[in-house]
Amino acid sequence: MNLSHLTRRAVIAAFAFSAFVFPATAEEPLTINVGYAAIGLDSRPYSEGTSAATARAGEYLEKEFAGDPNIKIEWFFFKGAGPAVNEAFANDQLDFAYQGDLPSLIGRANGLKTKYLLASGARKPLYLAVAKDSGIKSVADLKGKKVAYQRGTNGHLAAIKILEANGLTEKDLQVINLDSAGTVAALTSQDIDAAFGDTALINLADKGNAKVIYTTKGDDPRFGRNAGIVAREDFIEKHPEITQRVVDAFVKAAQWSSDEPNRAALFDLWHKSGTAIPILEEYFKNDKLAYRNSPLIDDLLVSQYQEQGVKAKEFGLIRREVSTDGWFEPKYLNTSLEKLGLKNFWQAYGANGKPLGS
Repeated sequence: MNLSHLTRRAVIAAFAFSAFVFPATAEEPLTINVGYAAIGLDSRPYSEGTSAATARAGEYLEKEFAGDPNIKIEWFFFKGAGPAVNEAFANDQLDFAYQGDLPSLIGRANGLKTKYLLASGARKPLYLAVAKDSGIKSVADLKGKKVAYQRGTNGHLAAIKILEANGLTEKDLQVINLDSAGTVAALTSQDIDAAFGDTALINLADKGNAKVIYTTKGDDPRFGRNAGIVAREDFIEKHPEITQRVVDAFVKAAQWSSDEPNRAALFDLWHKSGTAIPILEEYFKNDKLAYRNSPLIDDLLVSQYQEQGVKAKEFGLIRREVSTDGWFEPKYLNTSLEKLGLKNFWQAYGANGKPLGS
């Protein structure tokens, strides 16, 4: 055996030893999977009406991690809304998601390990539209009628609360479970008498194919809908620094979405969802952007989720009581507000619906 052969063997052995003793330190690639409990017109991967929709359309998360080649952002929009998001969480297919109050509470009641990190799309109004020539003039007139809404969503629970306030229950109606697109088609063809929803119904009424006869705007604030960003506990525990940066990105999107000078640009950005700008203008008419796009986990938000949990059990939407104790995790939000100089940017509200400190 010659010297050069021995030398080669020594080099190979040394390399193998060093690779064993000093393993590669390169980070494993990480894909952050973000869900959205809605979808745009014609299945566009965008939505509207929330700061989370701004984060998607404005690529806030992508920009936050642009300097990290090992981190990738993937968005998923769900036609099946909140219930479909719960299924994805249950299968560990999502790390973060925008989700409404009722489905997120249903997920918690069924044992999903999530944390609520910040509000997005809080205090959203609900609309009731009726078919042309239906003769329905009020909520009370819905008795015995075919009424559509999507079961398991925050609109479902809000609709039940509205019915209750008008002396009705679901049993008094012929409830038709339809998503937004199905509702529009059924209301246009007059296969149903009425429907609860939001921008899709405003759009339908604007075209003269239906009539909006009621909205929660200006009514009892407890009839409104809430939503927020929830995340898997396991992801948060494994990646607290990344979780903080994700929250930072959502808070930046919330700030931009809350600035009144950005109103026109905001609606233009949300138009990527396919919703017409005049419809968005109507949807936010008489509402301050900061009121609807606040990320704060304030007393009003917490009390609303607690009440939603009680109502969900009372109406039979969940089988067991659900507690929100320990679910809200505001530390990442608070760090973002401090870091970005936004501690006093949004108004916090008390459980009575009135501004704190007023």
